[in-house]
Amino acid sequence: MSGLTHLDDQGHARMVDVGAKAQTARTATATGRIRMAANALAAIRTGDVPKGDVLAAARIAGIMAAKRTGDLIPLCHPLGLESVSVDFAFEDDGVRVTARASLTGKTGIEMEAMTAASIALLTIYDMAKAIDKGMVIEHVRLLEKTGGKSGTWRAADEPA
Repeated sequence: MSGLTHLDDQGHARMVDVGAKAQTARTATATGRIRMAANALAAIRTGDVPKGDVLAAARIAGIMAAKRTGDLIPLCHPLGLESVSVDFAFEDDGVRVTARASLTGKTGIEMEAMTAASIALLTIYDMAKAIDKGMVIEHVRLLEKTGGKSGTWRAADEPA
């Protein structure tokens, strides 16, 4: 009907059949950032947030979220991830999250990397909201994916 892979001939939602696809090594990297007030950033940096170690909690949350992506995103295949990492970089007005996921499989893992980044950012917000309720999560996006029929894709530019 529409040529979209998640719709059948009648336009009904369906999970894409990946049974005949070859397994390939696949990776995905996603990023996002959370902008915040200077006092919240300083508290995260020095470990003075009342709820505890913000980045440790956010790292675990991101990894757990990647593992549950198939439960969270409709029609997304549950995947046996081989590796997930969540890293942080302090910026002048916030924290950048970079999430990476990899596996050998029949379908891509872009959603797992993006879910990991998103949930890590939400966890930072939750842990530090007592200091700054005005934090802004922004620029969540895929940076790169490798493997599969479409091969390697990289974002052309990085938003500010």
